[in-house]
Amino acid sequence: MIVATCHDSVNALQGLASGESIPAPSPFDRAEWYALLAGTGLAPLIAIASDGDGQAALALTEKAGRIAPLRNWYSFTWRPLAPPGEPGDRLLTEIARQLKARGHRVTLAPVPEEDGSASRVSEAFRSAGWRVEVTRYDINHVLHLRGRSFAEYWAGRPGRMRTTLKRKARKVETRIIEHFDAELWDAYERIYAASWKPQEDFPEMLRDFARAEGDAGRLRFGMAWHDGEPVAAQCWTVENGTAFIHKLAHLESHRHLSAGTTLTAGLFEHVIDRDRVATVDFGTGDQPYKADWMEEIRPRYQIDCLDMGRARGWIDLARLTARRLASPRVPELAPAPPAG
Repeated sequence: MIVATCHDSVNALQGLASGESIPAPSPFDRAEWYALLAGTGLAPLIAIASDGDGQAALALTEKAGRIAPLRNWYSFTWRPLAPPGEPGDRLLTEIARQLKARGHRVTLAPVPEEDGSASRVSEAFRSAGWRVEVTRYDINHVLHLRGRSFAEYWAGRPGRMRTTLKRKARKVETRIIEHFDAELWDAYERIYAASWKPQEDFPEMLRDFARAEGDAGRLRFGMAWHDGEPVAAQCWTVENGTAFIHKLAHLESHRHLSAGTTLTAGLFEHVIDRDRVATVDFGTGDQPYKADWMEEIRPRYQIDCLDMGRARGWIDLARLTARRLASPRVPELAPAPPAG
């Protein structure tokens, strides 16, 4: 017998989303990450199903009948927390069925598909009687090393990048550390504030994350100086054979130094030759500069689940249809016919 429950605290994920019973392939799948999100003021809706042998969960939030992932812009992905295979699928379907009592629409994004998450979530909600619409939401630039050293990887970069590094690297001093340093983080925040990047609402969340990752030995923090002045900084983490590029910024006033290129190259060399990662993940977004460093693109999906037994479900379907007609996006996961 499967029992599904909903909780208003991320404490319900302890032990379940920490890699103990369910794999946590990225920082964004751990209970600690969801606790940081809740600390920004997001109201958790943690939906859990258990059959005595295993558990599955969806970390969500809800407002006015609309249910969405528990995430913000720092999250590269959102995925279900469930055991692999058919046992986990049954648990996810029961969660989807129980969520009908909480709202008329569930919108999940950005969901990856390289691990089957998008297909798995879509099928669970269809099986539970929801109408499911799947559209491409964003893209993820990624690098798969396939055993290459940094020198081998760097030889394949665009010639202008290699020339820039050769000419400009001597103009800055760089340092990469694997622990949290409050003074260096203060310098990063000053650089970020003076960079081209938009202001963020919860920079303290990233600071807390970096501190925790440093304590766990997963932080890779880089900084570049010119004549003793910090001019560029980056925050990466390394986990399960993947390096995640979370934040990078440089002073626009010192853009001519190309300190960001020099620092990025140094961090790539560090994670490839020292950490021996297999993958480098540059998060979401299609900024042109990412293509210079990465070699492949992975899609991220939005999954809209509508309860057609409610009038608001039909209203939202009409809105989705109108939006798609105005700006068509062909689903790359072909949705099955709606249940019923």
